[in-house]
Amino acid sequence: MAIILSLETSTTNCSVSLSNEGETLVLKEDNNANYSHAESLHIFINDVLKSAKLSLKDLDAIAVSKGPGSYTGLRIGVSAAKGLCYALNIPLISVSTLKGLACQVNVSDGIIVPMLDARRLEVYSAIYDASFNEIRNVEAQILDENSFLEYLGKETVYFIGNGVEKTKRLIANPNAYFIEDKFPSSNEMSSLAFEKYKKSDIEDVAYFEPFYLKDFIALKSKK
Repeated sequence: MAIILSLETSTTNCSVSLSNEGETLVLKEDNNANYSHAESLHIFINDVLKSAKLSLKDLDAIAVSKGPGSYTGLRIGVSAAKGLCYALNIPLISVSTLKGLACQVNVSDGIIVPMLDARRLEVYSAIYDASFNEIRNVEAQILDENSFLEYLGKETVYFIGNGVEKTKRLIANPNAYFIEDKFPSSNEMSSLAFEKYKKSDIEDVAYFEPFYLKDFIALKSKK
């Protein structure tokens, strides 16, 4: 058995799952615009363990969504994951936030573009084929009407994530398919984390940091 606890906190969706051999056993999540991760994450961890009638000592690894995403959300998830790994002396596995999001799209062909909302007309995005092989790595990009045109001219492009709303206002193309109201979830992390676990593709607990993609910028208070 490989019992893995997965934590996803990169967006407003606070999500925790427990899996065995890559199959999700229990999932608990709440998409709260107020970012309740600090209050909810450890409660969700206890709840999924209780539902599965397991304890922390039964875990073989902890998986965490590594980003990009919310600076504060990622810090909370990674800090919790590292603390548990250190206390339990078990491996830490990082999973790409955008690949996990892409895995929510079940198609036989076409291109998948998972995207997370950033400032103004910017998104964090990557590009995958229908088998979830990475075609273009993660970028912070400014959207315009010509974005993704090289892919849209050839086949269907499936856009998914909370960056879709701004994208659909700019891109009018018959090959563009917009999947709305979807957020990264720990459910898709189960199989991705297990594949890494089998290969011992793990992180250094002491030195691992989230993948922010861009430096954090603190804004001055308007008060």
